[in-house]
Amino acid sequence: MTPHEASALPRGAEAFQGQPAGIISRSVAAVIDGVVVATVMAAGYLAFSGVLFAWNPRTFGFPAPSGWFTVAAAGIVATVYLTVGWWIAGRTYGAALMGLRVVSRDDRDLPLGLSLVRAVTCVVFPLGLIWCALDHRARALQDLLVRSRVIYDWRHHEH
Repeated sequence: MTPHEASALPRGAEAFQGQPAGIISRSVAAVIDGVVVATVMAAGYLAFSGVLFAWNPRTFGFPAPSGWFTVAAAGIVATVYLTVGWWIAGRTYGAALMGLRVVSRDDRDLPLGLSLVRAVTCVVFPLGLIWCALDHRARALQDLLVRSRVIYDWRHHEH
């Protein structure tokens, strides 16, 4: 590690670097990611409403999507967001803020297929995260399925 990398780590972080992340930090990251997804959903709704208004302002009314549509759209947005984050960078925005990285069993970023499977299982069964509080290596059920793990990692990685 270079002196610059060492100074970039938060105080006291070096002892945790590479260690499995626990349920609290992972849950906080998940909440942050939920806020990101909700923000994307709200922006999409406002953009769609703006297009409807521009198309015909005289008869404009805010659209009222069904609950099923909203849940399905949020699931798709969340799945794409998680998949791309884990595949490209090994982390989402929430994970980056919490100093977390999702890695494969050989400590590399997850390939696209495993990122997608992990994302789908996280979206469909988010309570799988609770298992990391019981597992001695802090793995959630999604981690067991795709053989991934979430570690503390504050360093910037070049690809």
